[in-house]
Amino acid sequence: MKALSSSGSATPDAAPLVAATERPDAARGAVSAQHLARLRSRFGQDFLWGVATSAFQIEGAVAVDGRGPSIWDTFCRIPGAIVDGSNSDVSCDHYHRLEADLDLIASLGVGAYRFSISWPRVQALGRGAWNRAGMDFYRRLVDGLQQRGIAAHATLYHWDLPQALQDSGGWAARDTALRFCDYAQHVAREIDGIAAIATVNEPWVVATLGHESGIFAPGIRNRATAMRVSHHLLLGHGLALQAMRSSGYRGALGIVLNQSPVHPATDSDADRSRALLEDGLTIRWYMDPLFRGAYPHDVLDHLGSDAPPVEEGDLRTIAQPLDYLGINYYTRSLASASGEPPQHGPQVELTDMGWEVYPQGLTELLLRLKRDYALPPLYITENGAAFRDTIEGGQVHDAPRVRYLLAHIAAAADAIDRGVDLRGYFVWSLFDNFEWASGLSKRFGIVHVDYQNLQRTPKDSALMLRQFLRPCADPVAAPSGLRDTP
Repeated sequence: MKALSSSGSATPDAAPLVAATERPDAARGAVSAQHLARLRSRFGQDFLWGVATSAFQIEGAVAVDGRGPSIWDTFCRIPGAIVDGSNSDVSCDHYHRLEADLDLIASLGVGAYRFSISWPRVQALGRGAWNRAGMDFYRRLVDGLQQRGIAAHATLYHWDLPQALQDSGGWAARDTALRFCDYAQHVAREIDGIAAIATVNEPWVVATLGHESGIFAPGIRNRATAMRVSHHLLLGHGLALQAMRSSGYRGALGIVLNQSPVHPATDSDADRSRALLEDGLTIRWYMDPLFRGAYPHDVLDHLGSDAPPVEEGDLRTIAQPLDYLGINYYTRSLASASGEPPQHGPQVELTDMGWEVYPQGLTELLLRLKRDYALPPLYITENGAAFRDTIEGGQVHDAPRVRYLLAHIAAAADAIDRGVDLRGYFVWSLFDNFEWASGLSKRFGIVHVDYQNLQRTPKDSALMLRQFLRPCADPVAAPSGLRDTP
């Protein structure tokens, strides 16, 4: 393994940052140019295409330039919390490779890049002094995107709460929503050029996986706590929208929710009832307060005394008008009253996460949201898949991912054809990265990252995306002259 400097960045003798690619046929993932052109023609010229990442998963440099520890830094140190025992101390080392990574993004031909801002990088304790070095990093990122003609789509909270705030109660404490409001206002006021800001990414994950099942940071296992967290996340979202608008921010403001259609595992009444409840806990618990100003009654009845305390005016604050809604979609959910995981037959394709490949679920979900809610414009803010990619001869032939992406892009087009106001689609993820509790063992990227030397290698899926977006471009060219820097 390559030696690392004390800053956590690779030393100058590392391998080239972006590997050369020489595979004219594989560059399209065995998909014809005609097929790509037909699919592309189903979307308007102003449809926004992008790639997505998050700060903790790619930045590394966790103890550099004044960054404070986050709950995920702490969680990674708990024995057994991360499947492979890894952490994100270095990960993709994006913090030290910003310019080259921006060149790589630009080479794909995308119009937008979705990233997250690390709260503990810009405010180490989650309150008090702001970290100039951290703010400057994101200013350089946004400026670099603008120079390359790429719209900056920022997420304020992608799960990396400052540990100091967790020590004071975390999202279970109402005060954290107020601190989040201060943070959001500061970022919106101090970083120019951000085209769109999402307040919170996937609040269900933060609340349920982080505070009920405890398999994500901060590792708490208490349903009542999880539901308080869910309410405070939504409250923080509403307060942040108010604060950013009052600060003069003129870009688009929204929130990002992970959603899946919930199907009963069988036709039994018990499974149907369970599916309705899970739909309530995962979709309606977040959509109803955002768009109807109330939590769903059936879920409140189910929670009983575990339902969160809601103060006067909270629901009006949560239901602030949205400029857009981001939807993260990966697969459908199968609900069983027995609690047993679904059993898939050999004919069902699964990703390396064990998730069913189910593109028609995206169309179904978008049509359902359109039917049930008065929506702002929608964006698919994450869609992608982990597969067991291998690099052979400097190439990564990830045909399953190519099929997955094209099938889901087609499903998005089907929804548009049926009247859904869908304005954009972001691939998850740009890079292989630290996949939370799975560590470095799962690869979602369209760009392969060698964790030994941090070399980036565009996979066939990246080259397919580039050809899809830039059909007249050379399908095999990679950014030239990119070398590791100290």
